Amino acid sequence: MAQPRVPGGRGEELDLPCGETKRVRSLDLGLREFDCPCGEAHAVVMDVHPPERFLPEFLVAVLREAIETTSEDMPEFGTPHLMGIVLEEFPKRVVSADVSDDGEIGTGIVWVTDFDSRRLHEIIVELVVELMEHAVSHAEDDSAVSQFETQMLDFDVSEFVEQYRAERDLSEDDVYA
Repeated sequence: MAQPRVPGGRGEELDLPCGETKRVRSLDLGLREFDCPCGEAHAVVMDVHPPERFLPEFLVAVLREAIETTSEDMPEFGTPHLMGIVLEEFPKRVVSADVSDDGEIGTGIVWVTDFDSRRLHEIIVELVVELMEHAVSHAEDDSAVSQFETQMLDFDVSEFVEQYRAERDLSEDDVYA
């Protein structure tokens, strides 16, 4: 008798946005992207990865202080919230699986994107800047809004990601790539 496929179970496979499949067990904690048979690289993110993988520590602290979460399971703003923003913006380009029942994987949620890890990093920064811009636009201080908008004119997401990754000395083998 065939065993039913259980999310996160030994036979669990993710149906990738490109149409290929990937065994969940092949995604270990150190993997940040993989080359797919479709010819593209796909980013891998796990809920245990710190949000500092994408954003500086001071900004994560500000986001944690400013953003109220509604989840009892994830009361503090973190990587799952960042990936939720990405998933909301790109629902057909991100897949996820709850693998919390599989103790061999070491994580609770895994996401695989249609983007490589660098492009995903840029997307997260772009979406956080949009979130910040929206929050500042509700401020009653017109000079703060104006100052933020002026600073954002000079902000280059690609350059920021390049510098941030270089400062963190990120390579293919590093944990936060």
